[in-house]
Amino acid sequence: MSTYSKGDTNFTGQVKALLNKIYGSSPLKDSVLERAIAYYDLRDFTQLKLDDLARNIATQKAKSDDKSAVRIAKLERDQKEYYRELAFERHERFQHLHAICLEILELSEAESFDETNRKSAKLLGTIQLISPTEGQKVALTNEVNKPLYKGILTLRLLDQLCLKKLLPNSYIDQILQQADSLKYENLATENNDVYQRFVERVKIPLLMAAILQDIGTYHPDAQNIILGGNGENDHFRTLKVEERKALLQINYRETVKYLIEGIGAPMYLGNSKAERDNFNQVEANKLLFIKHLLKSSVQPKQGLGNLLKVPQIYASIVLSTKESYNYKLLPKVYQALYQNAERGICRKDVVDLLYKITGAFPQGYGITFIPSDIDGNVRYEYGVVTQLYPENPTEPVCRSATRNLAFIGHGHDVTVIKNSNLYYVETAKKFSRISKERLNEILELLSSNYQERQSLDLLPRCWQPTEYFSTKNHQKLWNRSQ
Repeated sequence: MSTYSKGDTNFTGQVKALLNKIYGSSPLKDSVLERAIAYYDLRDFTQLKLDDLARNIATQKAKSDDKSAVRIAKLERDQKEYYRELAFERHERFQHLHAICLEILELSEAESFDETNRKSAKLLGTIQLISPTEGQKVALTNEVNKPLYKGILTLRLLDQLCLKKLLPNSYIDQILQQADSLKYENLATENNDVYQRFVERVKIPLLMAAILQDIGTYHPDAQNIILGGNGENDHFRTLKVEERKALLQINYRETVKYLIEGIGAPMYLGNSKAERDNFNQVEANKLLFIKHLLKSSVQPKQGLGNLLKVPQIYASIVLSTKESYNYKLLPKVYQALYQNAERGICRKDVVDLLYKITGAFPQGYGITFIPSDIDGNVRYEYGVVTQLYPENPTEPVCRSATRNLAFIGHGHDVTVIKNSNLYYVETAKKFSRISKERLNEILELLSSNYQERQSLDLLPRCWQPTEYFSTKNHQKLWNRSQ
């Protein structure tokens, strides 16, 4: 691929900043992950201080001298002040996470169903395209990017579960019933108050659950399993069965503890008792909903936990942290999902719904295809998957990245049918009759140097658009088609 000037669009910059706010690292140590790690690191100290205060109060109460009353009063003030300090810390963590969820909704949703899907495809595709597909940083970057990616998938899966009315008698169903006769897809346009209530009580808690789902793996006990007693093991190594079981137990336990004790429900800041009571009840219900999502996602079977579990499996393959990561195999993600469904790990009908949304090819995946206007000029072109809800899941809607074997910044949309998509063996076999000389000519035009050409297949089944997307002018794949 030829050399491009670097830089990012505002949107790509926003996505990178958002990813850092969730699982990234910063000098201020204020990402969601860093706040959780700091909480875990200080929890023993916090508990020790609370225990000391309680013990000292009890000791003074056991005495009967005149000075003990003064000491008790001071100790109880200190205790109350410390509890207040911890409550404000929880509230601040909640507000930070809540603000991030609002930002995710701003980037991925709109009033209309179609525009929401366009924005979500753009966000998913951008995450995929800024994630390296080769080299040493693949696992680390995918670990950072996975929670946001999974969160967007849960939102779009929620759409289908609500549209298909597959959530009977659940917390979500009860909130929807308050919308009276409004259709789910019209909530945002027909009644903004009802829609905002649905956002606050369902969508934001769902995003919180998706972001926090694996936060417990950063508890010291979990890190001891992952890194080993000496801390020298590879963070992304494949764990032994017994290690994995222990890690899953710790992750669930410590994630829920962090949710309840480290974040909790926000504080009511008004003066009305009636408002406060209603506020506290609503927030308590939301907290229970998040806890239920986390608990039921461990073994979802036929339950609501599939809303988290199915996107979790999908994201763990598309943004894999395993040593076996292979970009070319990403379209096989649904083979793994359906195998999990057959084993009873998740519901097949929920996998079907996600398949309908994403299609076989992940957003941002690089497609090599034979153009329809080939006219004797034998060639293939490059495209990038840019739309959700393809009419046929095996025929992705792409934005063309090349035209006549030259890279372009403003391509057109094309539905790549199966018999023109080189990913499929049957199509590749037909095209393999082309002479090696011609295939080398094409490869020379679509690669930047001899070393790169050496590592590419003569007839590539897909391509990796990461370098292409690193150019600002090529980050506008979701603009109006030319």
